[in-house]
Amino acid sequence: MTKPSFYITTPIYYPSDNLHIGHAYTTVAADSMARFKRLTGHDVWFLTGSDEHGQKIERAAKNKNQTPKEYVDQIVAGFKRLWERLDVSYNDFIRTTDERHRKVVQQFFQQLYDQGDIYKSEYEGWYCTPCETFFTEYQLVEGKCPDCQREVEKVREESYFFRQSKYAERWLKFIEENPDFIQPVSRRNEMVSFVKQGLEDLCVSRTTFDWGIQVPFDPKHVVYVWVDALTNYISALGYGTEKDELYKKFWPADIHLVGKDIVRFHTIIWPIMLMALNLPLPKKVIGHGWLLLDSGKMSKSKGNVVDPHVLIDKYGVDAVRYFLLRELPFGSDGIYSEEALVKRINTDLANDYGNLLSRSATMMEKYQQGVLQTPGAPEGPDGELIELASRAPALVEEYMNKCELSNALAAIWQMVGRANKYLEETAPWTLAKNGQSERLNTVLYNVAEVIRFATVMASPFMPNLPARVWPQLGIADKPELHAWESLQWGKLPAGTTVKRGEVLFPRIDLKSLEV
Repeated sequence: MTKPSFYITTPIYYPSDNLHIGHAYTTVAADSMARFKRLTGHDVWFLTGSDEHGQKIERAAKNKNQTPKEYVDQIVAGFKRLWERLDVSYNDFIRTTDERHRKVVQQFFQQLYDQGDIYKSEYEGWYCTPCETFFTEYQLVEGKCPDCQREVEKVREESYFFRQSKYAERWLKFIEENPDFIQPVSRRNEMVSFVKQGLEDLCVSRTTFDWGIQVPFDPKHVVYVWVDALTNYISALGYGTEKDELYKKFWPADIHLVGKDIVRFHTIIWPIMLMALNLPLPKKVIGHGWLLLDSGKMSKSKGNVVDPHVLIDKYGVDAVRYFLLRELPFGSDGIYSEEALVKRINTDLANDYGNLLSRSATMMEKYQQGVLQTPGAPEGPDGELIELASRAPALVEEYMNKCELSNALAAIWQMVGRANKYLEETAPWTLAKNGQSERLNTVLYNVAEVIRFATVMASPFMPNLPARVWPQLGIADKPELHAWESLQWGKLPAGTTVKRGEVLFPRIDLKSLEV
């Protein structure tokens, strides 16, 4: 039976400096989606990469007496180190300096030109170098870039333009017929409003710098960085080449996952370029919120960023991933502080999940010589716990299909919390003292099965967790019990040997954060 395909992408990140925790959120979120889809039987292609051209890079390299390629090579190597440390399971890493990418961009540009959708004119307007974006006078805010609030430059140069305005009505009709294309709804409403105000033709080439992909029919021009960058989603699949098997299999993308600041490029410019060439549009673009500091948005140029490497060193990769994915509600911004991270580790990971495993394994060793016994018939609060656990996989899958990762984790932890309460209600220590062995066997079995359910469902978010839990549950050598299909109540076999291991998430003293 052929597996259903699933293609997910992150933005390709700009190598002007090292990445911060906000970039880590986007990529870890995409990774968790990719891992979840693999776990649930999909053939997954997960793409990330780097967007390496443009005036900003050219200037930064010159300031360091390096060529642009030398400059970006060092930073891109840092990107890959971070993704390795965060256990990001991408299938491909595309660089816009790759030859495979250059060829597709030039072909894409040539096709648009040949059919009359690109024409030469002269551009005069305001340009923000950090954002690589042009703005009209009325779009500026107090004379500055509306996106980053930095200074803009007056630019006048010969340019090629893409007839974006020609496709405005077609775009609006598409959005009306595909209301879920832009998520969340608030972003869709913003984009529709933007287009209805009047869509101008798009400047798609530059002549004032040369660090970019040459326009094939006019080499003194380089392709504007956003046209270059957006094409990565199909160039990485071999679009327009003899080796286009991946394109045929995985395009259109199921999800483009991007930050809300670049939604306009991904939901207006990119779809319209695809429309112009009669290519399939991606199925969904999700513009997530920002992870903010108390002082506002993190920015490499402002120097107020949080280094993910430091957090991984202090707290471990699974704890950092869990915090990021739990803390940012779908479509909304979240606030980052190290205190919030530590509180989340102590509450959810140490107290709730870790303590549930530690307490139950200790009791199984103490009361059952470490051997899980056959449960008896459900009674009392058993039914509520079993029903909650049995419903959890479908609920988690529903949230994941909507990319609501925080809600998916909350659903798992609701079950974990109920199991902790269940232990207090059933008091296994009292059952053991009173010699109620059959009831004790049932209670401890039920808790062990909840731990197995929770660990399987949490594995896309915390990929190192299962390898630390399965030996304690005695099922390290039973991969069939680690699979999504195994999440049917009662699959955990009696007779397995439970052995309490290391504390998974040690509590952290909040006082240690005080300076």
